[in-house]
Parts: sequence; C-alpha cells; structure tokens
Amino acid sequence: MSTPAVPLRAARVAVRGLLIGVLTAVFLAPFYLMLRNALMDSRGLTAPEWTWWPSTPHFENFTALFEDPSVAMGPALGNSLLVAAVTAPLSTLLASAAGYALARIPVRGRGVVLGLVVATLMIPGSATFVPTFVVVGSMGGVNTLWGIVAPGLFNPFAVLLFRNFYLQFPTEIEDAGRLDGLGRFGLYRRIALPGSGAMLASLGALSFIDSWNSFLWPLVIGQDPSSWTAQIALSTFLTSQTINLPGLFAGAVVTITPLVVMFLVAQRYIVEGIASSGLKG
Repeated sequence: MSTPAVPLRAARVAVRGLLIGVLTAVFLAPFYLMLRNALMDSRGLTAPEWTWWPSTPHFENFTALFEDPSVAMGPALGNSLLVAAVTAPLSTLLASAAGYALARIPVRGRGVVLGLVVATLMIPGSATFVPTFVVVGSMGGVNTLWGIVAPGLFNPFAVLLFRNFYLQFPTEIEDAGRLDGLGRFGLYRRIALPGSGAMLASLGALSFIDSWNSFLWPLVIGQDPSSWTAQIALSTFLTSQTINLPGLFAGAVVTITPLVVMFLVAQRYIVEGIASSGLKG
C-alpha cells in the first residue's frame, strides 16, 4: 500500500517545484527586462526584432545618466534618500506613540480619536491634496525638502497596526515596570517600544519604500530642479519633446536598487510585523 504513495509524493514535489519556478520567472521578468533595456542603445530598443540580450552591452548608459547636464540625477537620488531616511523613522515612531496611547492610556474620548483615525483612511487622497498643498505652501514649504516630508509623517494605517499590536502586548511586563516606578512615558520608552522591534522594522521599511516611490506630491511641491527627487528626474527622460529610453531604463535600474536591497533585508520583519499586528488572516 505504501509503494504508490512514493510516486505520488514525487509528483507533488515536481509540480510544486515547477510552480515555484514559474512564479519566480514571472517575478524576475520585469527586472530582467529593465536591465536588458538599460544595456541597449536607442536603435536596439526600437528595433522590430527581439533580442534576449544585447550583443554589446552599453554600460556607458549608466555613466551618461550622471553626466547628463539637463538632469541632475545624483542630487535627485540624494534628495530621495534624505526624504525617505527622514520620513520612515519619524512616521514610524509617531505611529508607534499614537498606537500605544490609543491602546493603553484610558482617557475620555479615546474611542472618538480612534474613529477619526479610521475615518482618515476613508478619505481619498485627491480630496486632501489641494488643501495640503495650500497649508504647506502658506508655511513656505514649496521647493523645500521638509515640504515633501511633512505630509507623510502621519500614517493612520500604521497607527492602527501599532494599536492592535500593543493591545496584545503582555500587561504583566508593564505592571513590573510600574513597580519599578516607571510612568506612562517610561513604560512606552523602556518596555513597549523595544518590544515592538518587528513592527518598527516592518513599517519603517514599508514607509521607506512608499516615500522613495512617491511621485505626485514631490512633483507638485518641488517645482525647482534643486528639490527634485529621483522619480521626478526619471520622468524627464520621457516627455512630449524628448525620448531617452536608454537613460530612462538605466535610471530605473539605479533607483530601484535601494528598494530591492531594502526588501531583501527587511522581508522577514515585514511578515513578522504584519503577523503580530492582529490583522493576519
């Protein structure tokens, strides 16, 4: 009776391996196409014949990317890195503090505040875009990096995730902290915050990726080229007047590299953070 089970088990393993291989190929296909196109010239990109890989890779496309006087790609990458590096930790810490307050501090009106936080998730971004621009512009935030950063510091979805996480946080640990004389802020800073490392890492990584990929708000608020981010600089390679496909794909490879590294490093923490937030399926 056990003999037929061996071929059946082998067939399942083969099908599973085939499925994983197909899904891996589908996932890696955009990266392959991006790198292939970045190493081709304009004639090869627009040729009717398909080539799997350029016979003569044009690595000079990457050097030309940073030598182009019309597009300051280097400063734009620096702006994107600065914006993402500031937005990710600040927005995550603010969401953590707000989530802890909603979960642990028994004050009157806490439910109303929670309802308002949830309500902000139901408001489309297009409805708040113009008012946000008016407020930031009236404060002198146009053509400044802080004007790009400020609207992204409040993340209501992260607040809800942290609230759910802290609701499940062991109260016994906090009770021991109270016996040591810790107040609300001390309990948060010394016990709750260090205990939420997976959530901090996962939401910080997601915030970094979101800030790095942001396009519309930096485009509107950063009108001067000195405040352009990498995504805005990339858009200048494809306009109604000029089309620079090799530069566009080379820039895409350069700008996506930090995100790939970030995801590879933080993917385990992203899964752990979402699983511990109370929103797992």
